Amino acid sequence: MSALAKASGALKSVDYEVFGRVQVSHYFPNQYTEQEAKKLGVVGWVKNTSQGTVTGQVQGPEEKVNEMKSWLSKVGSPSSRIDKTSFSNEKEISKLDFSDFNTRY
Repeated sequence: MSALAKASGALKSVDYEVFGRVQVSHYFPNQYTEQEAKKLGVVGWVKNTSQGTVTGQVQGPEEKVNEMKSWLSKVGSPSSRIDKTSFSNEKEISKLDFSDFNTRY
């Protein structure tokens, strides 16, 4: 967490929703998305929806949030097919609302 606090530049927050065949396995949100978020050093959450999408929020240094947005749009889990990723409520924030990245149920 201290690395995030010390990161230079603005902190960003963005909500996302991933459309496609993204709930192929329960591992998409809690294994691959969490793993990528932790590797990048961003915080937030991910959750499967009843509509078959994956939704969540990412917060962290702008550069890292942008890397996570790219991953959510183009990579995802090995067995997923991403048709579209929607981002909303992107804004600069003064402090992080989360201390980690986790799966919500």
